[in-house]
Amino acid sequence: MDSFFQSQSQSQPGYGSSWNFDAFKNLHEISPTVQSHLRQVYLTLCCALVASAVGSYLHILWNIGGLLTTLACLGCMAWLHATHPYEEKKRVGLLMTAAAFEGASIGPLVDLAIQVDPSLLVSAFVGCAIAFGCFSAAAMFAKRREFLYLGALLSSGVSILFWLHFASSLFGGYAAIFKFELYFGLLVFVGYIVFDTQQIIEKAHFGDLDYVKHALTLFTDFIAVFVRILIIMFEYSPESDSQIETLNM
Repeated sequence: MDSFFQSQSQSQPGYGSSWNFDAFKNLHEISPTVQSHLRQVYLTLCCALVASAVGSYLHILWNIGGLLTTLACLGCMAWLHATHPYEEKKRVGLLMTAAAFEGASIGPLVDLAIQVDPSLLVSAFVGCAIAFGCFSAAAMFAKRREFLYLGALLSSGVSILFWLHFASSLFGGYAAIFKFELYFGLLVFVGYIVFDTQQIIEKAHFGDLDYVKHALTLFTDFIAVFVRILIIMFEYSPESDSQIETLNM
């Protein structure tokens, strides 16, 4: 691991230099092209979050969220990845459609939170947005490739979450396992915010400017963190003690 960081310090100009305000302003040598790409990615992400909110609202109106909307969301994501990058409008449309289906899929949780205490939803979104912004900024201002080593660790974390969820489905869930999945999952997906942001920056440096795909990556991270924060806040709400065990992550 030490040799890895040494090789990175040799390959990156100014890698070993101390942090200063000029480096902060320059986003640690992020080129204007990459900065423009990041602005486009985050603008697209914001539009996807609006589409997701619309999907949740449609669930509240017509109760459409469930397994079908989840499968539709996955289908749209697969279709987006299979579509040529030059078909920009089609891919943006697929992203917004996938976001709307994802919003409908988490609609039951959103609806339940509104029934218990509408302020929970606002607090969870604001908390998620702050956490997302802080960890994204940390990845941007860090030295290039500094957090890319997290990929293997985070993949292992997702694997642990999958097998825990699978085991609890087969043998019955316990409160301790549920809480571990909840908090450990939050930690894993917060890590993914940092990892994916740096990976997007690194790909953009090498010419991969597919802002739709990159926005989709950050959208899935945002939703994963938002759902867990909302459930944690819901768990500690006095009005929801008898309902938290019925939630399905």
